[in-house]
Amino acid sequence: MGRVREFDPDAALRTAMELFWRRGYEATSMQDLVDGLGLGRGSIYGTFGSKRELYLKALERYVDDARDGLLDQTTGPGSPLEAVRGLIRHYAEISLADHDRKGCLVTNTAVELPGDDGASRLVTSGLEVMETVLASTLLRARAQGELAPDRDPVALARFLVTLLQGIRVIGKTPVRQRFLDDTVEQAVAMLG
Repeated sequence: MGRVREFDPDAALRTAMELFWRRGYEATSMQDLVDGLGLGRGSIYGTFGSKRELYLKALERYVDDARDGLLDQTTGPGSPLEAVRGLIRHYAEISLADHDRKGCLVTNTAVELPGDDGASRLVTSGLEVMETVLASTLLRARAQGELAPDRDPVALARFLVTLLQGIRVIGKTPVRQRFLDDTVEQAVAMLG
């Protein structure tokens, strides 16, 4: 009879996600994971597989969490366009509050592991989720007369995905306050 797991795999996955997010894939050693999760190597391998498999599972969790957060911010009652403006402000706020300057795990992965097919699929998925949520919100805004009928919600959503990911990158730099203040102001004004 096998031993009963003595740890919460979901909590361990979230801890691993934080470690990878803070340090990156390459800079996080297996020993860092052992120490950070408080688990033996055998437990980590037995539950999650290799370091790469654990990373991909952590990235998938991050993408799922990000999707849920986007939906929470954009699907409630009220003005869809104001929800998008609020999302832009939110990205700047979390970037400024990110004292560890972790940025976005999706963007960090795109930069660190561009040749990894599994990571690239999850990065693409994360970006496409953002695009879909934003396009849907902008379609609602157009239908309600908040967005001009000649504005393309999909093209605008793609622009905003690029902007939001750029905000997370700039949030890692020393010039983040002045750049993000102006960026938010311009982006909100551009939406009308």
